[in-house]
Amino acid sequence: MYKRALVPLDGSMVAETIVPFVLQIAGPLDMEITLFRVVVPPPPIAIDERDSRVNHVDQLCIDAEEYLTAIAAELRAKGLRVDTQVRVGTNAVEEILAGARDVGADLIAMTTHGRGGLGRLLFGSVAEAVLRQADIPVFLMRQTKAQVAARAAWEAVR
Repeated sequence: MYKRALVPLDGSMVAETIVPFVLQIAGPLDMEITLFRVVVPPPPIAIDERDSRVNHVDQLCIDAEEYLTAIAAELRAKGLRVDTQVRVGTNAVEEILAGARDVGADLIAMTTHGRGGLGRLLFGSVAEAVLRQADIPVFLMRQTKAQVAARAAWEAVR
């Protein structure tokens, strides 16, 4: 059975909707969870000696780690074993797959934004590419804007 799940999060509420599912399955299966975030460096605007992109990427990594740490704390409070990992790279799919290998994950659990047609063609789908390229099982949870809005409303009332 599954022992370690990689859970990629991009900071969106859509991505976070996988967390309650992970909470439901991780405890009974005694799974370890790695919350994962890819920081994509911004493209250079102009070459300049005073380029602060490095500092900007460092700050993005700090922000990503703080974001994951907060979610990890909630899961730990519910008895789960959780760690976090932030990686920097220009290709989120490659980083997710490499991250899964690095932590020894035997499952990747993530959401998909549920774009279809032109939206998928224009923006692509990280989740779909992970599904196609992964050599371990991938659990995808499709979330529509309406589902995310309903969840946000429920969280606000809670």
